[in-house]
Amino acid sequence: MTTGRVNPKNTLQHQGIEGLGAVFYNYLEPALVEEALKRDEGTLGEGGTFLVNTGKHTGRSPKDKFVVRSDSTEDTIWWENNAPMTPDAFSQLHADMLSHMKGRDYFVQDLFGGADPANRLDVRVITELAWHGLFIRHLLRRPEANELESFVQDFTIINCPTFQANPEKHGCRSETVIALNLDEKIVLIGGTAYAGENKKSVFTLLNYLLPAKGIMPMHCSANHATGNPADAAVFFGLSGTGKTTLSADPARTLIGDDEHGWSDRGTFNFEGGCYAKTINLSAEAEPEIYATTKKFGTVIENMVFDPETKELDFKDDSLTANMRCAYPMHYISNASDTALGGHPKNIIMLTCDAFGVLPPISRLTPAQAMYHFLSGFTSKVAGTERGVTEPEPTFSTCFGAPFMPRRPEVYGKLLQQKIAKHGSACWLVNTGWTGGAYGTGSRMPIRATRALLTAALDGSLAAGEFRKDPNFGFEVPVSVQGVADILLDPRRTWDDVSAYDAQAKKLVTMFADNFEQYVPHIDDDVRDAAIG
Repeated sequence: MTTGRVNPKNTLQHQGIEGLGAVFYNYLEPALVEEALKRDEGTLGEGGTFLVNTGKHTGRSPKDKFVVRSDSTEDTIWWENNAPMTPDAFSQLHADMLSHMKGRDYFVQDLFGGADPANRLDVRVITELAWHGLFIRHLLRRPEANELESFVQDFTIINCPTFQANPEKHGCRSETVIALNLDEKIVLIGGTAYAGENKKSVFTLLNYLLPAKGIMPMHCSANHATGNPADAAVFFGLSGTGKTTLSADPARTLIGDDEHGWSDRGTFNFEGGCYAKTINLSAEAEPEIYATTKKFGTVIENMVFDPETKELDFKDDSLTANMRCAYPMHYISNASDTALGGHPKNIIMLTCDAFGVLPPISRLTPAQAMYHFLSGFTSKVAGTERGVTEPEPTFSTCFGAPFMPRRPEVYGKLLQQKIAKHGSACWLVNTGWTGGAYGTGSRMPIRATRALLTAALDGSLAAGEFRKDPNFGFEVPVSVQGVADILLDPRRTWDDVSAYDAQAKKLVTMFADNFEQYVPHIDDDVRDAAIG
């Protein structure tokens, strides 16, 4: 049985995928929710949300992700960061997955990756779970009904959670596998029900394809001044640094919260929705995101809820701390209708420094911006484990190493070129600790961070007085209205300044040691940009 709207010349049969049970093409949200409930894939929540448990995989499986190594990818993939798979192993994996799929029902969504029509990726996503179809329909961009009649995909993603890979047979690591074949334009996902693998596979594809067109793919959120798309800003940051929270400024228009491109035309969102963490989410701190957790069709992943009332528990992380909700962008009231913006006037790099060393905001030169972009520094707080008292530094290049198929310098040089061409101002913002390291100091006040960002975005911060940081060489404002002067000089916030100096020296050394891997591939000005 085949139902739904599809290009009659581009069915699964035309792709050689035959012998399936029912195939549901491009079902809309209500029908997907109905099918998911009918198949007992989850529970209907408040407001018509869909509550689901993803099983043992409550996050991505980066060690199970592979790229097919071929003549065309040999010299373009960053193999130190991307595990290779042979073409023969992929062919066997593909054949075995198609065989496993026979007789089973599947859901097909034909979608766009990218709001800029000139630079989007047309993607067909084939899912075993109806709610995966709902999820990816939220997260990618939805064609108009008439566009589906002639849709032809650039890439196909097949997601089959019940398929178990065989490491010896398929050249992978475990029964879970995410395999990208850039020559055959196919992505295979098996052995995991975590829906984030779908969206991050598309991001990885765009990260590979766009640099060849001179387009910078970015793991960042973005917004623009209300009524003025030309005044755009992007916010790079790893998980926990405030990327989603700080870009959701009610005084500005949200372009997107996670993945964007920067072309000769400006900034554009890759996605059509948001995938927000919900742990400790509150109506007071983030009312817009909180409201989506009671809106129809929002996918609620791995959250504890009352079995009778379906009320969500935002503090209970017994299933995972990575609890999330996925919803379409138009559920946020100040979201852009076009998901397009101008060239970024301001580039914000967010870091959560648990060492308590970095100032709350610093101005970067283009070379310093590339240095910190390639470093991708933040901290994981390790103090919650018995016997571990120091924060754990994390360096994730380009603020998204797991999704970077090309070498980091490719993205770094693109960013450097675009900053030079468009004159973007660059800022490093520390949302971590002040007055001491984690366990001694306190978290940077969110009110101060917002005041500093507002001053950076409206141009008033650049007009003020700056000092040179003795550890990293970047410029730090001396005084900002609404922010205590002492906060701008982290050394002054420590009771023991010698302890601060020792901690600062330690962090500088960590940066330098991490950066050694990039030295052979970069210009001298970037190499020298770390230390003042």
